[in-house]
Amino acid sequence: MRMIKWLTIGCMMLLILSGCKGSTPSTPELSFSASSTPKSTMSNTKHSDQLIFGIIYPMTHPFYEMITDSIEKASKPYSIQLIVKAPDEINLEQQMRMMETLITQKVNGIAIDPIDPVALVPLINKAVQSGIPVICFDSDVPDSKRYTFIGSDPLKEGTLMGQIIERNLKGRGMIMIEGSLSKSPQIIHRLEGLLQYLKKNTEIQVLEMRYHDGDNEKAIADLESMINEHPHFDALVPLDIVSSSNAILVWKSQGLKRYAITFGMTPDVKEALLNGQINSVISENEHLWGEEIINQLLAASKHAPASTWVDTGFQEIKQSEMVDEY
Repeated sequence: MRMIKWLTIGCMMLLILSGCKGSTPSTPELSFSASSTPKSTMSNTKHSDQLIFGIIYPMTHPFYEMITDSIEKASKPYSIQLIVKAPDEINLEQQMRMMETLITQKVNGIAIDPIDPVALVPLINKAVQSGIPVICFDSDVPDSKRYTFIGSDPLKEGTLMGQIIERNLKGRGMIMIEGSLSKSPQIIHRLEGLLQYLKKNTEIQVLEMRYHDGDNEKAIADLESMINEHPHFDALVPLDIVSSSNAILVWKSQGLKRYAITFGMTPDVKEALLNGQINSVISENEHLWGEEIINQLLAASKHAPASTWVDTGFQEIKQSEMVDEY
């Protein structure tokens, strides 16, 4: 009997211990998903009135990092989330896919520096028809339903470039020209204004023009080839920021003392102005773009009447002015 009693007590203790072990909660299995977000009433309330704006550049470049900084600064007083996208190099297909992604995400507005003013018309119109306003900056897509264009007049920029070259070369000499996209309206109009002015007012000869399609290696190779083929040239005119960045590299590596006059105040152009690799630059007042982009996206999101063109103007900045400023 005593043996049975102790066996019974032992079984009961085992059952109690087993039950206690089974009731202890186990460590949860964690799983992560890119689309999952924590559920929080406070978080949902905080973001309920937030606007999401997409910014699309034609490529990654220190120039566009500078523009992003100004956009972020201008957006700080508002409840705005920015989604910034750019291909590694100039790539139309990638830029179009980025546009499609933002349309699918149903952002509240898109600002784009378009690579191709024809190919992007359907996508810009698709965004607008979906209720997403689109603004263009730096380069325009005038045949689309875009809300507005922020930038300056490239034809007049080209005319000013002609005046700067005339002043530096005293109306006579030989120049070379390099640009990225031969079909870019911005580059076409800059070149048109430049050539018209030189033909009408000077005896300056254009030795050669080349385009590199945004390919940095080709840009440098073309520059080196033109320098070898035309060793007596007097000045180089890069028509865009990619061309100017690569011209600076070539000027540094070869120690050239020829004139180099370009478009676009980029961080490396600022440094080159101070160091003497660039003599003069036509700035598009890029420091104004960030504020204008945010202002126009906010206006568009409120369905305010659109201004067809926000002209930010342009100006020449010389090496001497950079020395005084910095």
